Parts: sequence; structure tokens; C-alpha cells
Amino acid sequence: MTDDTLTSVHLVTLGCARNEVDSEELAARLEAGGFRLVDEPEDADAVMVNTCGFIEAAKMDSINTLMAASDLKEQGKAKAVVAVGCMAERYGQELASELTETDAVLSFDDYGDIAGKLTAILHGDRPAAHVPRDRRTLLPLTPVDRQSEAASVPGHGDAYADLGAEPGAAFGARVVRKRLEKSVMAPLKLASGCDRRCAFCAIPAFRGAYLSRRPDDIVNEARWLVEQGVKEVFLVSENSSSYGKDLGDIRALESLLGDLSKVDGLDWIRVSYLQPAETRSTLVEAMIATDKVVPYFDLSFQHASEPVLRRMRRFGHAETFLGLIESVRRLSPLAGIRSNVILGFPGETEADADIVADFLTDARLDAIGVFGYSDEDGTEAAGLDGKIAEDVIEERRSRIADLAEQLVDQRAADRIGEPVRVLIEHITDDGVIGRAEHQGPEVDGECLVTGLESVAVGDIVSGVVVDSEGVDVVIEAEGQP
Repeated sequence: MTDDTLTSVHLVTLGCARNEVDSEELAARLEAGGFRLVDEPEDADAVMVNTCGFIEAAKMDSINTLMAASDLKEQGKAKAVVAVGCMAERYGQELASELTETDAVLSFDDYGDIAGKLTAILHGDRPAAHVPRDRRTLLPLTPVDRQSEAASVPGHGDAYADLGAEPGAAFGARVVRKRLEKSVMAPLKLASGCDRRCAFCAIPAFRGAYLSRRPDDIVNEARWLVEQGVKEVFLVSENSSSYGKDLGDIRALESLLGDLSKVDGLDWIRVSYLQPAETRSTLVEAMIATDKVVPYFDLSFQHASEPVLRRMRRFGHAETFLGLIESVRRLSPLAGIRSNVILGFPGETEADADIVADFLTDARLDAIGVFGYSDEDGTEAAGLDGKIAEDVIEERRSRIADLAEQLVDQRAADRIGEPVRVLIEHITDDGVIGRAEHQGPEVDGECLVTGLESVAVGDIVSGVVVDSEGVDVVIEAEGQP
């Protein structure tokens, strides 16, 4: 039962799965601080927008959402609008000066006392927006020295006691998290930040240096998630293949997967965002051999032409990437593999774009994200020569995107006749919907499962692929779950 007399707040989450984890930390802290979470912004005394600051389209989405929330305030339906998250952290004062209707722009450093901050704002306080800083400077340069240093890192909350609330689970996992979605899949944060210096990426500057969560904290949170009805954990970070570098064990992810597989009630473990240059053969072997870890590889290739990759400050080329893919499929022929590519990076030629096309054709990936390059504030690439006209970038992006769509559709069609396991996520009037092991959440397609007399959300069923439509596949179940 909820107390309707409590001040209500609505949380909007934009961007990636990492932001979803951060929002659930904010939700836990707000609830422990005396707030009531509501599902609709029209019902809220305060609207808090967890913004995304990754690319221009995401930033515009964040701005539009804040403006829509401010409209509710003008209508008398909300008393305060607050911006948090990556865009708020990245731009601080600049964002506050541009969006004067927003009552506060808060930093990651404010998350620990977010309930106190919001209470003060609702009582008329207008805190000065922070001056953005390079958050990489908040932790030691040497990774192994970082664990002992204090820093505000969203999604790493592990001590519930400071909130004055009860532990989130009976076995002692004090989890600073409140589920906002009742899905049977939940993102679970491995680490935050990044030590790589990709020329096009601003994320390390506002997310900070790489910091791994302690394995026990991750396992405890997984147990807590299972208590909330979760069947699949989606391990997220800016770079999962670096996990453990600051713990003194570069193979820590391999051990962690084994520990997670022992969590009772957890059925699937999925790893996201692996850097190809850091994806060791032992990690590939562990991901395929460890019980409950689904054969799914999210590999961040970004391009395939060696000269362009060098300008991006990345490593590898088409041949090494194809070799990595082959090593995965040699051990697990039915494994799912996805990636992203960027077209139009400064200095890219038509021949370089053709190399991307040839690579994608040979790679036979299950899902491909195709993006056009755009300058990002504070990145090395913004100052590079060899800039390409926007219409040329769009032509290359469109051409490769069309090819990618054809390739992933064909890859799905090639799976007809293959055996699969499917996690059931929705039961609708249109049928039973789930995801196979080769399909990541939200962006990699889904399965329509036929031939079941009775089934429940969260069940895992076995079947055979009998048809495909785009990246989606139709599964004929073999027996009941």
C-alpha cells in the first residue's frame, strides 16, 4: 500500500541500459528519503529526467523531454523539473542557462543526497548548476589504486544502510536499487567509465575513469534481482572486457561469470559491449563454456578499414575482426553476434566505406547499428582535418544501413531450422513473444512462439526456427516449458 500523502516524483529514463540502472538507484534513494514514485508525469509533484548526452539526437531528445516536463509545471501539474544524468553532468551550467524553465541541473555528485536535494528544490531552493569537469581526474591514473578512492559513481551503490531502509534481500545484499520496470530481464552494472581514448567519444570525460564493481556486490545484486522476478541479467558497462583491470585480475570477468551462474533462480546471463582488441580467447571460451551464459557477443567494431580505425584511436582491421568472429563460431556455431559501425569519420574515403560493406557481408552478424559521424564537443575527432560533407556522410550511412538491413534479415532467415531456447517476455492477444539466446534486449529482434498450450512470462522454452520476418523469427515450440 502506498502513502498518497507523500510527495510524488516521476522519473524519466533516456538513453542506454546503464542509465536504467542509475535511475533505479535514484528511485531507491528518493523512496528511502520519503518520496513516492508515480508512473505518470501528470501525477507528480516533481519530474526528474535522467538525460542522455551521447550523440546529438539523444541530446535533443533529452532537451525536448525537459521542455515537455516544464510545460506540465506551467499547467500547474508539477512543482519542479530536475535534470540529472549524462547530459546534465556533461554540460552543467550551460544546460541550466539554456533551459531556464528547469529548476535544477544536478551532477552525479548529488546522487548520494538526491532526496535532500529534491526536497530543497521543492521548497524553493535553486542550486547553482555545477561547472563540468573531466571526471577522469577524480580517480588515480593507475587502475589498481582506484578501488580505495572515494568518488560518486552512479549505479555502484552497495550500502543501503545510509538510506535508513531495510536491505533489498534477506541474504544480506544491501542493494541501492528499486525496480522501475517489471521485466524478467534487468541490466546489471559491471563497471563505470572508460580508459580508452577513442577519438570520437566524449563518454570518458563525463563518466570518468574505469572503475569495476566488486564481484560480491554484483553477485548480491543479481540475487536481489532474482527476488524481484528477474530471469536474465544483462551485464552492462562502457567496456565489459576491461572488467577487473583495477581489481588486479584482468580475467576477473571469467570468474565472475562462474559465480553468477551459481545464483539460484537466475536462468540467463548476457554480456554487453566487448572491445574486440581486449576480447581474449580465454574470455570467449569462458562465455561459451559457463553454464547460464548465453552465446551472445556484442563486439564494438566501429569500422573495418585499418587507416580509419587508427585515426579513431582503435585497433584491428577487417581480417582480425573476422578472425575473432570465426573463433566464436568455431566454439559455438549458433552464437549471436552484434556490432555498430560509424560512417563518415574524418579522412574516410569511399574505398574505406567499401571495406566496411565487404566486412559486414563476410561477418554475417545478427544485428548491426549504423551511425553517421558527427563532431562531439571536447573530442579529438572534432579537431581533425579531412572533414566530410554532411550529405556525403548521410549517403554513406544510408547505403551501409540499407546493406546492413538486408544482411541481418538474411542472417535471421538462415537460422530457419536451427534449434533455439527462448525466454518468454510477453503474452499478448497477438501471441507469445520472447527472445532467443542470440537476441539482446530491445534492439536485436524478438521471437513469436507457437505451439504452446500454456506458458508464463519468465519461462524458457525450446523450439525450432520455422520462419523469419526481418530480424524477428517464428519459433515452433517443442513440448511445454
